[in-house]
Amino acid sequence: MRRVIVEPYDSIWQHLYIEEARKLRDVFKDQLVAIHHIGSTAVPGLAAKPVIDIMPVVKDLAAVDDLTDCLTALGYTVHGENGIPGRRYFQKGGDNRTHHVHVYQKGDANIVRHLAFRDYLRTFRGEMERYQALKFELAQRYPFDIASYIEGKNSFVLVMEQKALSWYNNHSLLPKELIS
Repeated sequence: MRRVIVEPYDSIWQHLYIEEARKLRDVFKDQLVAIHHIGSTAVPGLAAKPVIDIMPVVKDLAAVDDLTDCLTALGYTVHGENGIPGRRYFQKGGDNRTHHVHVYQKGDANIVRHLAFRDYLRTFRGEMERYQALKFELAQRYPFDIASYIEGKNSFVLVMEQKALSWYNNHSLLPKELIS
């Protein structure tokens, strides 16, 4: 049974992302279009489960299936789409997860969704603080029930994603060739 642990922000998360992204660049090589740190650990000041979410954007998602042995050698387990069509999902660390890798092909709408949410929380501190308070509350309420913790965040995240996408489409500085 996985314990739900939400920790105060730790700047080490950025360093852990950089270290793992380097390894993933070596795996994806010329398939890689971009690689992003996403999720709560990518938002300075935001409390999070201490799991580094990484989003490689690739030229051809089918080519990723040929790289699973390389990812397994790095300690990842393969989870296929894991409920999201057009994604390849990998976890590292077993029950004590350390990294999640969400691979999308260039142009997938989920790329913008992840980046918008991250950048919105980085920009709007009040929204970040609301999300943080919810996460602490849910972790306290469901310390051994990750499914209920995730479900408890779901409606907040969906509303926040819509706000974030609206804002992002008007304010993103990310070059469009990296996401579309």
